[in-house]
Amino acid sequence: MSGLVFKVVIPARYASTRLPAKPLLDLGGKPMVVRVAERARLSGAEEIWVATDHPEVRAAAEAYEVAAVMTRSDHATGTDRLAEVVEQRGWAGDTIVVNVQGDEPLIEPEVIIQTARQLAASGADIATVAHPITEAADFFNPNVVKVVCRADGDAAYFSRAPIPYARDHFAKEAGGETLPANFPAYRHVGLYAYRASFLKAYAGLTPAPTEHFESLEQLRALWHGYRISVTLIDAAPAPGVDTPEDAERMRKLFDRANNCE
Repeated sequence: MSGLVFKVVIPARYASTRLPAKPLLDLGGKPMVVRVAERARLSGAEEIWVATDHPEVRAAAEAYEVAAVMTRSDHATGTDRLAEVVEQRGWAGDTIVVNVQGDEPLIEPEVIIQTARQLAASGADIATVAHPITEAADFFNPNVVKVVCRADGDAAYFSRAPIPYARDHFAKEAGGETLPANFPAYRHVGLYAYRASFLKAYAGLTPAPTEHFESLEQLRALWHGYRISVTLIDAAPAPGVDTPEDAERMRKLFDRANNCE
């Protein structure tokens, strides 16, 4: 879609139980949050903002000419942090805002564009991403979030449970070691594009009962009748940084890339 206009916000919370000061992780001589912003720039976003709760993160971003905005430290989710940015910046309700996680320095710019395009084309309130699940271990893993879609491409439900459940196939195969052919099981990827109007309303939405038990905040939007359009990609995107082990792998990857330049 030519002429697509959207903004990117990168939530970058300083505190992390497993990786303190994670946004400042050095990757080939630059902080991780800057590496993420560099990938986002390749998407052609109109504006890119780092939303943080710590002055060191803001300073690190601005040192590389990445715009940054200070947000409260008590936000429960990245969505809450985005909502504060929308309020601070005074963005109109029809503004498309893509939430790019601050721990994904290898994110594909095309996936960012695709998600923004999906939101613009669908008329939904939110757009997100999913890809086919091909391994039974992933399907039964509660840390892998599944999404079931409707005929129009909107999400019907998200769950940590193995959905949809292939009753006959799994009844015949004890242990569920394989998935049936043409099985419509999809893994949800936590990349979102929002209309600013939804983000303005988000703070006033009561949590859904399912959200509490599944520990999935997107269920709040479905509970209140908001549309979440799902764009499908062929395979899982590049992994992010969640653990010290992830951080070490990412450091080595950027070090190798620098040595090859």
